[in-house]
Amino acid sequence: MPTTVTERPAPPSVPPPGRSGGAGSRPRTARGREGLWGWFFVSPMVLGLGLFMALPILMAAWVSFLDWDGQSNPFTPDAHFVGLENYRSLLGEDGLARTLLATSLRNNAYYVLLTVPLQTALSLTLAIIVNQRMLRGRSMLRTTFYFPSVTSSIAVCTVFLFLFQGSGAVNQLLGWIGIKGPNWFQDPRGVVWVLLDALGVSDDSHPTGFLADHRLMGLPLGEWLAGPSVAMCTLILLAVWTTSGTFMLIFLAALQNIPRELEEAAALDGAARRHILRHVLLPALRPVMFLVTTLGLIATWQVFDQVYVLGQGDPANTTLTPAYLSYSYGFDNADFGQGAAISFILLGIVLLMTGVQRWLLRERGGRDGRGALRRRLAAAGLPRAGVTEVEEARRAQD
Repeated sequence: MPTTVTERPAPPSVPPPGRSGGAGSRPRTARGREGLWGWFFVSPMVLGLGLFMALPILMAAWVSFLDWDGQSNPFTPDAHFVGLENYRSLLGEDGLARTLLATSLRNNAYYVLLTVPLQTALSLTLAIIVNQRMLRGRSMLRTTFYFPSVTSSIAVCTVFLFLFQGSGAVNQLLGWIGIKGPNWFQDPRGVVWVLLDALGVSDDSHPTGFLADHRLMGLPLGEWLAGPSVAMCTLILLAVWTTSGTFMLIFLAALQNIPRELEEAAALDGAARRHILRHVLLPALRPVMFLVTTLGLIATWQVFDQVYVLGQGDPANTTLTPAYLSYSYGFDNADFGQGAAISFILLGIVLLMTGVQRWLLRERGGRDGRGALRRRLAAAGLPRAGVTEVEEARRAQD
């Protein structure tokens, strides 16, 4: 019986790796075309940033190496090039320039150390309050808390000038409870020495001995340790009051993005509200916390308008900041080289502080953080089952 042989069609040829046929080249071409269109649409912003930010930064960097009074063209061969002399006079030579820079850095350091934690804590607290589903009038409260952030800073500073006068409303309120308020914007005393004097520990606002004999960047150690002045404390209150509303909205958006299952799983297993805040909400808010503290850090190191309106460094340079000192050198003293050098020193400080802050707020225990979450919830007293539920909810979120 004859056998019939059936011929099978040959399998389709597969192109070797690294080569793509016509069907595979079309998506790559389409992706390239999309990339070109993307660059086309963002080109106005890129050109704007380059023209109004990158180019002025490069020009200011060049000016910081010059002795320039602002009256001539700094980009001609006739410009007086001094190299690192501006930086050397600010950082390495005894004199008025280094003393003023050290004073401004001390004032601004206390301003940052007090303003950033206070505004972060207050904005997070307000966000948690207005995020409560059972709270009545949430929209009105959100608007009320956010309103100072959209008010003109000059107008707010003018209001604070009237409130904190010697006979202003703040001192009158303090007088009702038996406290004699200071003349806020005219008091250069450091709050550390004011408190020590009130407690009877020290009766001299200008310490002697070791704190007076030893200096750092031309300033006695006693002035470095004196804390912010009474006048600077008013600026801190002003900054906290006007910026907390903006950061509250950022925290509120992040809180509304956290799945309710995380909180409910922890609550069902017996976690108290403070444990949920510490071991569930705060870890989930870590990226937003970094954003808020970074924005606050940059803004507080660049504070200018409040200083300009409320005293221009007075009293006794206790409200002087590097940003205002840079402006004063350039536009008051016609020393734009020194002013530009101060601005780049300030830029270096901001970059350093941001790097340190990022290192402190980095995610520990793996990229997804499940091991760290397990340890935090276990430390809060949740059983193993509750930890597993919260982990599964967090995986669903990711």
